[in-house]
Amino acid sequence: MSAADEARRRAGRARRPPPPFRRVEVRGAEVLGPRLVRVTVGGPELLGFTVAEPAASVRVLLPAPGADALELPTWRGNEFVLADGRRPTIRTLTPRNVRAGLLELDLDIVVHGQGAASSWARSARPGDPLAVSGPGRGYRVDVGAPAFFLGGDETALAAVGQLLEVLPQDRPVRVCIEVARPDARIALPTRPHHDVEWCTQAPGSPPGRAVEAAVRRAPLDPGTRVWLAGEASAVQRLRLHLFEDRGVPRAHASVRGYWKHGRSGDGGDTDGEDATSG
Repeated sequence: MSAADEARRRAGRARRPPPPFRRVEVRGAEVLGPRLVRVTVGGPELLGFTVAEPAASVRVLLPAPGADALELPTWRGNEFVLADGRRPTIRTLTPRNVRAGLLELDLDIVVHGQGAASSWARSARPGDPLAVSGPGRGYRVDVGAPAFFLGGDETALAAVGQLLEVLPQDRPVRVCIEVARPDARIALPTRPHHDVEWCTQAPGSPPGRAVEAAVRRAPLDPGTRVWLAGEASAVQRLRLHLFEDRGVPRAHASVRGYWKHGRSGDGGDTDGEDATSG
């Protein structure tokens, strides 16, 4: 295929440009647990930034290590690129709290290993630059549903917290969350009629196996709406389980792969082994 043919092929499948990046800076950081850091960012360019649905997402542009300034990329057909053609370091996160009046939002980041987002979150200091783009789609709550089931790993904690705050207060909600170690549990919003099961990843076991087992044994009453997010392979298996084994209607379930085990995610806009939330 010639270069011209390749260009036409790529142009033919170009995606709609995402929202432009807004420059912000770190306003503070808070350790929520041994594996979770909340970084608060803000700035004038967040004026007008709103998130209409829970469990939505934002792209977060991280500064290049050692860079004096943050370079904003441009959208080229299907990806963001920098002026020299390199792909920037971008992660997709859940904006846990948005305070429009203060022009602030909170980003909860799971930290482990030496991934780009983990390293950045550990060292984030007030004034550090970054940029956000979004929001992406969230979860449309079916207020007529009789019950809800929420599940995922630590990357889903921010979204689960939001959902617990907005789901109808008079409906039962069951939650299953996998953590890498017992002390990684955090306080979740309290509400009537809800039950939380924490399951710990077994030593040497791939991520997602514990929550997968919990979901498979959990009862699901007819009409229950299901929301699941976490490691891509695990949630793909659960998607098949729900639809094929349990007969859950596809319209009643939202199942999202937030990250891929063994993939760093550097240079892309999906979560990698950093296990950044959302």
